[in-house]
Amino acid sequence: MNGADISFVYLGIAIQNLRNDLYIFGFRIAYYGIIIGLGMLAGIWIAQSDAKRRGQDPEVYLDFALYGIIFAIIGARIYYVIFQWDNYKGDLLQIFNLRAGGLAIYGGVIGAILTLVIFTRIRKISFFSMADSGVLGLVTGQIIGRWGNFFNCEAFGGYTDSLFAMRIKLSLVSDGMLTPDVLSQRIVENGVEYIQVHPTFLYESLWNLGLLGFLLWYRYRKRFDGEMLWIYLLGYGVGRFWIEGLRTDQLILFHTGIPVSQALSLMLALAAAAVLFLGPRLAGQKPKGEL
Repeated sequence: MNGADISFVYLGIAIQNLRNDLYIFGFRIAYYGIIIGLGMLAGIWIAQSDAKRRGQDPEVYLDFALYGIIFAIIGARIYYVIFQWDNYKGDLLQIFNLRAGGLAIYGGVIGAILTLVIFTRIRKISFFSMADSGVLGLVTGQIIGRWGNFFNCEAFGGYTDSLFAMRIKLSLVSDGMLTPDVLSQRIVENGVEYIQVHPTFLYESLWNLGLLGFLLWYRYRKRFDGEMLWIYLLGYGVGRFWIEGLRTDQLILFHTGIPVSQALSLMLALAAAAVLFLGPRLAGQKPKGEL
């Protein structure tokens, strides 16, 4: 594994020359964008497939996706900028420079849900019923999309020497991702510096894969419209609360020292647990139905 750009040292996996982009007709296309795009397409497909199973019109989900994706990206950017305001207040035009990075998944989730609220009101269809199929697509997109972080050498945690320890060439990592703890444990091999960290992008992708598997199993057993949405919020919230605590690139809640995504995860998980425990009455739903 000597000389590898990235390696999982105890799993025997190494990538010698990691690329994070390709060029088509001289135009740079980042793998991150390609992977996010694939995640979106897969998410739309699985949501439409579930809608068809439930006797709904799959084209409604495609119509929503045209708006949902746009406003999810806007929401992801707004969320990131709010909690990194010091980096943008001196140059507001940088807010629109998405090519420099800076999207937060929770902002995307919030943007997508708000868009679905408006979409279902306009179409006069059930928000909760549509959300039950929509979250299958959402979590599918998250499973795939997290691998964009792998190619960008980002979204990792602090130092670890565990089974899944990931070693990255230091020169590939943005300074903003590094902490004193990670740097103090750096490793030098043949004159090349490496960091060894938790692959939190991988943890989240695998956690979401397990969540998707549970949702696909449980969808035949749901008790009321919206239950799949609340299960997603509980499952993702619990996993993200744990994983966010490991990450080195946390967005902090206004100088409190509290990671905002960790706080939000806890609140969503508790709210979802309450709804699932108390059932359809608290959710404001009658027994399961369709659009």
